[in-house]
Amino acid sequence: MFRAVNFMLRKPAKIQALFPVQQRRFLLLQSSTATSQQAFLENLESTPGVTCLSLNRPQSRNAISTTLLQQLRECLEHVHFDKSVRVLILRSTTLGSFCAGADLAERRTMTQPQVARFLVELRDALGKLESLPMPTIAAIDGPALGGGLEMSLACDLRVAGHDVTKIGLPETSLGIIPGAGGTQRATRILGPSRAKDLIFTARTLTAVEALDWGLVNYVSSPATTAMERSLVLAEAIVKNAPLALRAAKQAISRSEDLPLETGLDFERASYETLLTTRDRTEALEAFQQKRRPLFTGE
Repeated sequence: MFRAVNFMLRKPAKIQALFPVQQRRFLLLQSSTATSQQAFLENLESTPGVTCLSLNRPQSRNAISTTLLQQLRECLEHVHFDKSVRVLILRSTTLGSFCAGADLAERRTMTQPQVARFLVELRDALGKLESLPMPTIAAIDGPALGGGLEMSLACDLRVAGHDVTKIGLPETSLGIIPGAGGTQRATRILGPSRAKDLIFTARTLTAVEALDWGLVNYVSSPATTAMERSLVLAEAIVKNAPLALRAAKQAISRSEDLPLETGLDFERASYETLLTTRDRTEALEAFQQKRRPLFTGE
């Protein structure tokens, strides 16, 4: 298992700020097409601390196959314990794609037990994605349908490309319901009424509509991709203290499950663990010296 995961952690992509936008876009979206892996991790040399979890099935718009799912799970297990990763971006290696949901062609060849196992493993994978300790961003540069949207809902933040026109949970039009967390995570993000509207109608939203609904947090400008806008967002996050980011994520995530007073106690306990860290001392010294702090995650 370790060897397989280690193979997926590819060499950093060289994405320099001095490149023109079109050249940067090519590097961002095409740097990984040579690999045969369907999901892999890739550090970004231009932005230390930011790692991409890249989906790489361009011929099927990253439809979730059993192989992609297995490699996705291995990547998530690896990155969970990698303290050098301060922000994770989930993205497609192909311009105009994100994740079109389950691989229906493969699904038709599967037995009922195989389908049941696939759904259990998909639920487990998205649970691992949601519980990663570092902030996560979904860069939606193409259709995010069914399981693809559910995958993005397991991320902390979602950025859609300006020209994306298909974001939705169409399962009821196929005789089923969202089966990888869509009914639960969409409800927590949108509220029950809008989640019912989205799922009952099987409608697909444009990027701008998804932003209006609150389904995504940002939409890129017409001249840029979701990946590029995600990098801007990641840069705004990664400059902050890694331990504080992880503690903040944990406290916010636990808030849904805890009564207010218990949640406040948890927040206070999380706060106090940070007071003796080197990063807290560095922040105070940097403030006094009127410079930017250099956080090490210690």
